[in-house]
Amino acid sequence: MNMEKPSLSVDNKLPVGERELIIFTLSDSSGETAASVAQAALVQFPPGHASIYRLPQARSCQQIAGLVREIASGRSLIAYTLVLPEYREMLEEEAKRYNVPTLDLLGPLIARVASLTEAQPLAQPGRLHLLDESYFRRMEAVNFAVRYDDGKNPEGISQADVILVGLSRTSKTPNCMYLAQHYGLKAANVPIVPGVDPPLALFTIPSRKIIGLTIDPHLLHNLRSTRAQVIGMPANSEYADLDEIKAEVQYAKRIFRELKCHSIDVSARAIEETSSEIFLYMRGAQQS
Repeated sequence: MNMEKPSLSVDNKLPVGERELIIFTLSDSSGETAASVAQAALVQFPPGHASIYRLPQARSCQQIAGLVREIASGRSLIAYTLVLPEYREMLEEEAKRYNVPTLDLLGPLIARVASLTEAQPLAQPGRLHLLDESYFRRMEAVNFAVRYDDGKNPEGISQADVILVGLSRTSKTPNCMYLAQHYGLKAANVPIVPGVDPPLALFTIPSRKIIGLTIDPHLLHNLRSTRAQVIGMPANSEYADLDEIKAEVQYAKRIFRELKCHSIDVSARAIEETSSEIFLYMRGAQQS
């Protein structure tokens, strides 16, 4: 576990209530679970109160004991997902000795499942990331999303589980990649461009497999203006003109009606939120 200790000396000069809390997320695997849970908690607080420092790949009790000693002088919390009982016991023992608060994110759930199923946990770190059938399905879906991104190879989109259609800068590609990585869905996307007819293949696909992504014109104007500056496009280009954008949004909605597809407003939405709504819609469409 290669740890570069964050500087705590400045914090220690401040009263305890004014120091930033550092949440160390400790794991004997990748640490993604602990970091995600910690981040989900911190977004409920104003910025500046706490930060996260990720500590993956814990490999020995001695390593864990040394870690606790190293951070004991700061204002810290250890949130951990350790599956090996001896690691958990060592951490709790050392944390109690140095008065470092801890939070076991995984142990209570493992214990409850073991109690209800009367099965013994395997206690094998890293099983969440095993190269199983689910992993290879997700990787295949990622390759599919790349192959059929931005309208490429339109003749093959019939193989997709879901097809996202929308204007430029409506997050089609990021949502396709997220759907592939997290849900194993083969997602293609087709851009809607005024003056360019959508591919005929799109109109031969069941409407339940198509999702239209729409957006508030003013927000799209902000996104495109920023994009235009980055790529050196003239400020007065049609791409970033508000009136043109309003017309494009209406044109896209007309295409959605012709396709008879479900549409989702992505305005001010995170990719995770949009993708989860797409997934839930697709699951419902399959069951109906």
